[in-house]
Amino acid sequence: MDFPRTQASLPAPSPDAAAHSARLANFIAREIAAAGGWIGFDRYMDLALYAPGLGYYTAGARKIGDSVVGGDFVTAPEISPLFGRALAVQVAQVLELVAGGKPGAILEFGAGTGRLARDILDELRQRGVAVERYQIVEVSADLRARQGELLDGYPIEWLDAPPTRFEGVILANEVLDVMAVRLFTKTAGAICERGVTLRDDRFSFDERPADARLREEILEIEAETQTMANGYTSEIGLVARAWIVQLADLLSKGVALLIDYGFPRHEYYHPQRLMGTIMCHYRHHSHADPFWLPGLNDITAHVDWSAIAATAHAEGLDVLGYTTQANFLINCGLLDMLARDHAPEQTSAVQRLLSESEMGELFKVLAIGRGVSEPLLGLARGDRLDRL
Repeated sequence: MDFPRTQASLPAPSPDAAAHSARLANFIAREIAAAGGWIGFDRYMDLALYAPGLGYYTAGARKIGDSVVGGDFVTAPEISPLFGRALAVQVAQVLELVAGGKPGAILEFGAGTGRLARDILDELRQRGVAVERYQIVEVSADLRARQGELLDGYPIEWLDAPPTRFEGVILANEVLDVMAVRLFTKTAGAICERGVTLRDDRFSFDERPADARLREEILEIEAETQTMANGYTSEIGLVARAWIVQLADLLSKGVALLIDYGFPRHEYYHPQRLMGTIMCHYRHHSHADPFWLPGLNDITAHVDWSAIAATAHAEGLDVLGYTTQANFLINCGLLDMLARDHAPEQTSAVQRLLSESEMGELFKVLAIGRGVSEPLLGLARGDRLDRL
């Protein structure tokens, strides 16, 4: 097969990286052939990100970090330690409510480089908040190794799968956006699923009539928003919803804080957002071609927060609040920390976390839980739950 395809505007991969991408591309091509020539985009995305030993998150390439170290993107904990320290204020409140002054538990999904865990634990220690255990569920061997180096000496336990029952605080920062999504498009008034096929030895989109489940989901969205015009293309995050179902099953008491970029449903499926939200990240460049260098690019989709909240509610969880990252961090005292620590070098970093034009507005925080009725500090002002 003729892999990899080229993108003149983006940095060229090394020969080894290009060879790795070609191996994954051929792996995916064989699966397409075995499936009769077509797979759903959700399957393609899952393989591109998580195919054993080959996918973006399961191979060894560096992912998170600035361009100097060869990363593809940075997350909030990499931008400033004040992100984790402010989040620790909310964690401390929940641990007190759940554990009643005894050492509590924290469970983090997809812990990145481990900086969020480190900053939270450092801040909790300074506040005299005892942590019985901090568990991390991590699918990336590369990131797990980096976490191990950074968190050496901290009370961390790595898990290959979530526990069956959990009491405490669950954290998921930029986790939902890398869960596979199904693509759909309206064609001549009909709802079709966009999948992946091979044309001239290259991956290509191809539409097929939507199955009953997908068609039902799209009709429900149209009933809540408005009828989509012909050519309207977007995605739906059924895997993310299934993950919320699993989370509801394991959380016996406590709060889950979900932090990611996304919109309420009426904004997600706005008529002007007619090409969906799929984006890829490669060496701090963003582009919209998920078929370019599979295995070397992060592939993401925004979060439909209305669907996530509705799923949590349907599974018996309390939807405790929803707000922007800026509101949440300010409510947790981030600006007070900045002023108190006299850290002017952190000013530009905090601006990135809070600015409407950066992460402050696009990133949201959804709090869901069970057995916690006390108002959460991070939602004291600016709760937007009524917009979901």
